[in-house]
Amino acid sequence: MILLGLCAGWSLITAAVHDGRPEGVLLAVLATAGGYAAGRISGALLPVAAPSVGAAAGLATALALPHLPQGPRYAVPLGHAGAVAALLALSAGAACCASWGTSVRAWRLGLRALAAAIVLTGAVVGSAEGSVAGAAVLLCSLAAGSVTRRSVGIVALALAGAAAVATVWAVAEGALPGGLAGALTERFDAHRVRLWRDALRLGFAEPGLGAGPGRFGELSGGASQVLPSDGTPHSAPLQQLAEQGVVGLLLLTSVFGWLLHALWRTSRPTPVALSAGAALTALAVIASVGDALSSTTVTAGAGLLAGWATARPWAGAEPTAL
Repeated sequence: MILLGLCAGWSLITAAVHDGRPEGVLLAVLATAGGYAAGRISGALLPVAAPSVGAAAGLATALALPHLPQGPRYAVPLGHAGAVAALLALSAGAACCASWGTSVRAWRLGLRALAAAIVLTGAVVGSAEGSVAGAAVLLCSLAAGSVTRRSVGIVALALAGAAAVATVWAVAEGALPGGLAGALTERFDAHRVRLWRDALRLGFAEPGLGAGPGRFGELSGGASQVLPSDGTPHSAPLQQLAEQGVVGLLLLTSVFGWLLHALWRTSRPTPVALSAGAALTALAVIASVGDALSSTTVTAGAGLLAGWATARPWAGAEPTAL
């Protein structure tokens, strides 16, 4: 809660200095905090049922999201596609957490089948990123059953998230070898790479306070060439750097680090913690190359999943059946 409060406070400070618009950041912070609180409460009362229902609800929302009123729509994985992929990953993580929370074999198999169905759904609806992310979460969850040292898994997840951010940074800087850089640029398209470079430029120009929340679209030459434009660089770390400076980037990184630390310290079984950690890491990777965190549904879902995985079931709660 302290970190989220600092994120909200810093966005207000940078907005006051540069006449920015912190409403988006404040809404994301509120959604995450509310989701986490709801997850802790429902996870304590219904440690299996709550994430099971959440997985189904997340899948339904991911299916409905492309048909809901949206802002600008871009080619995959820009626009709403990043939010769909993130929701599929979080839903798969919730189903995996619920499966490890019950000792009833039939329920466990059914919940794993739900996670597999989420992966297939991503492929059917055209969200390749969501399908790949869901499959990665499911495989990590299955492997977590044989992990004896939770810290090893948590460190691996942290390194995966850091590698995603480093790759995006290297692409924006043009620091990768020619062949690899060309392949990644072709995959992400030249326009998005230009947005990343604009974000780095703004971040280096104002490393202390950034350009102000919500002002990237006004100051980026790449964003102004797309009509209509949503005014973001489609990379959460680079957006934080551009709009809120190094401190904003460190705060965002610290929130992810704290979530992994909370999963490391949770009293829930190791497979539950690592399943949730895999889903949150998948979200971090998607957010590094897309615009997933701009969706309130995604930030609330991330808070819910973290809350379910760190909740302490009450003595009277039944963790073995729905």
